[in-house]
Amino acid sequence: VQLQASGGGLVQAGGSLRLSCAASGPTFSTYDMGWFRQAPGKEREFVAQITRSDGITYYADSVKGRFTISRDNAKNTVYLQMKSLKSEDTAVYYCAAKGFSGRIDYWGQGTQVTVSS
Repeated sequence: VQLQASGGGLVQAGGSLRLSCAASGPTFSTYDMGWFRQAPGKEREFVAQITRSDGITYYADSVKGRFTISRDNAKNTVYLQMKSLKSEDTAVYYCAAKGFSGRIDYWGQGTQVTVSS
C-alpha cells in the first residue's frame, strides 16, 4: 500500500482545511486509517483514527470537536476535515495505515499545514 497525502497549506487561525490521503492497492478497506502530525522540535503525535469496517472514530483531545476523520473505501481515500484551526495545529500531517497487528504498516509522505495567527 502506498499513501499519498495532500491538501495542506497556509491558513489563518480560525480557518479550515481538508486533508486527503489516497491509497493504492485493493486492500485499503482492510486497514484502520489514521492521521498523525509532527511539529518542529516535537515528536510525532496521534491526531485521529477511523476503523476499517464500521468507521468508528477516535481523536486526540487537542482536536476533538474541531477535526473530523472520514473515509471512502470506494475511492481508497481517507480525509481529515480541520476547522477552527489554531497556530498550535501547525505541523506536518501524515496519514497511516494500521493492519490487523495493531501496528502502523504504512506511512504517507506528509503534508505541511501552517496556521498563521
